[in-house]
Amino acid sequence: MTVAFFTGSRRRAAAALGAVSVGLLTLSACGEKPTPLATLTVGTNSIHSEAACYNDGDAIKESQIQECLNRKAEKTIKVAADDKIRFGVDPSIAENGWTIFLGGQNAEPEPYKKTYRTIPASAFFSSQTGEATNQTQVTIVENDGKKLTGIWHFELKKDS
Repeated sequence: MTVAFFTGSRRRAAAALGAVSVGLLTLSACGEKPTPLATLTVGTNSIHSEAACYNDGDAIKESQIQECLNRKAEKTIKVAADDKIRFGVDPSIAENGWTIFLGGQNAEPEPYKKTYRTIPASAFFSSQTGEATNQTQVTIVENDGKKLTGIWHFELKKDS
């Protein structure tokens, strides 16, 4: 009868493989999944963001909406006035519809239902009083026209 004995290096390799397997199993059991992503692209530069507020596709509580809209963007991208800004959202966001907010205010009459669109950067660099600005916060808001379900913030800085 032959008995197989592992050498020290094989035992360590088997233990490492077991530890990796247990780690992956633990991660897959974690209940929290990431929010859908929104992306801004200018030329060859892109920034991605998870939602600042998201309720797994359900409506955000009315009491939280204004606080969420007023949060400061964590992601910034530089743009020149003649650049084109490409907005991209996950298909799950486009399915419900999404609009662009500027400075916490809705800038569009109805939700957009496609995953991608392009807008000239010059559209984002004038204030409500008509003065030129050097930076602005752009917010993508997932909504179906009745309820808000997700909010993503980005800051645009004018590249001089």
